[in-house]
Order: sequence, then structure tokens, then C-alpha cells
Amino acid sequence: MSLSREELQNLRKSYKLGALSEQHCAPTPKSQFEFWFQEALKAEVDEPNAFTLSTIKAGRPSARIVLFKGFEQEGPVFYSNYDSPKGQQLTTTPFAAATFLWLPLERQVRIEGTVQRISTALSDEYFATRPRGSQIGAAASPQGQVVGSREELEKKFAEIEGRYPEGTPIPRPDHWGGFVIVPNVWEFWQGRRNRLHDRIRYRIEGGAWIKERLAP
Repeated sequence: MSLSREELQNLRKSYKLGALSEQHCAPTPKSQFEFWFQEALKAEVDEPNAFTLSTIKAGRPSARIVLFKGFEQEGPVFYSNYDSPKGQQLTTTPFAAATFLWLPLERQVRIEGTVQRISTALSDEYFATRPRGSQIGAAASPQGQVVGSREELEKKFAEIEGRYPEGTPIPRPDHWGGFVIVPNVWEFWQGRRNRLHDRIRYRIEGGAWIKERLAP
């Protein structure tokens, strides 16, 4: 059954859970994000560390969901295959945007900035904490590339699994590691009634963060 235009036009929700003012925002966007993230954890929001990562591919946007795994240089860190499409896009055009959406709290956070690889030491440290199956998967998968079949992937997985018996450390593949978005803009969005949402933007100016309200 196809969706009608009327059904889609009638999909709407009134936001009324909270408010956000310049005065009640933390002095830095990182502190404000950490406060909101802790509230998302307390509210048991599903996958609160999932965010949409937007990159640039030949002048066009490209987006997918990745997982936030910590902070470096005041910005969010995520991990990827460096040879994947997004890894290549970030190497060619090192700019990105991140969008977190916590619908149960009627909140959204947007981050924009430049992108850098984190140190190999930090990538090694995180890789060592991953479940064994995830480590093997990272080594086995040519992420984002065309493969012949599911069986081809599973065969590669089994080959690497056999190479490292249980209890043997699995080294981080050279093609896998972390990126950090070094922010120059953050925006915190709180849903409000009548679509008069609160939007507080932090932007860097002269080495300091400036807070300002945006119209919804």
C-alpha cells in the first residue's frame, strides 16, 4: 500500500518537553553537549551515541550513521575503514557535519568542522577494547566496496579468525582507525510548541565561543 500525500502531511507532533536559553547553556559547547548526553543516557534513549555523519563527495553531500566514541580536540571521535568511501571522502575533502537526534527528549545537536585522523596510539588503544568479532570484522571487510557474495565475506572472516587463535591479540589493520571532527560551529536544538523551537548556536571567534540564538 502506497503512502498518500494526506497521510504524510498529517504526520506531525507538538514538542513541549523543554526549553533552552542562552543563559542556561554551558559556557562551552562541549560542556553543554556532555550535559545533554548524560541526560540522554539517563532517559535510556536508544543508541544515544549514534549520529549522522555528512561528508562531501565530488561536491555533493553523502551521509550515513556512525557512532560517537569520545572526544579529542573538543570534537567527537568516530572510527572507520580509511579506505571506505567516507574515509576517502574525508581524506580528499576534510570537512564534515555531525547530527545527533534524541527524539524522546525532543533534542538535536549539530556540529560542523574540519576533520583529522587521530593518532595511531589512540586508534590502537580503542581497537584493543573492541569485541573479538568486531576486530576480525574490521580486518575482513573491504568496507563500502562491491563484494561477490555474503559467503565471500564469511570466508575472509574465517581465514582471519583461524590466523589468530582464541586469546591471541589481533592487531589493528593499518586501514582502520579514528577520525575527529574539530568543531568551529555547534548548534543545540530544543523542540518547542508551535514550531517556535529554541536554537542556540556556538561559533568560534577570536579563540572564544560566542553564543547566539537562531530563528527556528
